[in-house]
Amino acid sequence: MQRPNGAGARDLSPLDRTAFVIGTWFGCGESPKAPGTVGSLGAVPLHFLLSRLPLAQHCGAIVLITVLGTWAAQRISDALGQKDPQRVVVDEVAGVLIAMACVRNSTPWMAVAGFVLFRFFDITKIGPIRAAEHARPAGLGIMADDLVAGVFAGILARLGAMALGV
Repeated sequence: MQRPNGAGARDLSPLDRTAFVIGTWFGCGESPKAPGTVGSLGAVPLHFLLSRLPLAQHCGAIVLITVLGTWAAQRISDALGQKDPQRVVVDEVAGVLIAMACVRNSTPWMAVAGFVLFRFFDITKIGPIRAAEHARPAGLGIMADDLVAGVFAGILARLGAMALGV
């Protein structure tokens, strides 16, 4: 957890450290390759745990992750002086959880479809997804595009599941 000015992790406050744990999704965002994909994969075990709960609790957990993620993303953005630090992956976690929640009572293959569709929309940032990333403050913008990508992916995955009758 290095700051751009060379100050070490010991210079971070306890709240900053907490923000880094949440924002990097327990270190997934520190992956040197494809941190967004690694962060999305880091959400999969949580999805399978949440899918055992009633839908309202599943959605409540996504809302909680979104609120904490927005706070953490803003704090990390401020600490590093970067608009959208690549190591922040809690946005991918929230987005992929939305996509996979839309097909939670379907087959595991539909969960995979939700995951893949989410990554597609997150990477391509089509239309309103790109517009959402410009929301301010920075923490909201970091989270917003992935939330919208999750909704798009979830809708398409749900439509696919309905078309297949699963």
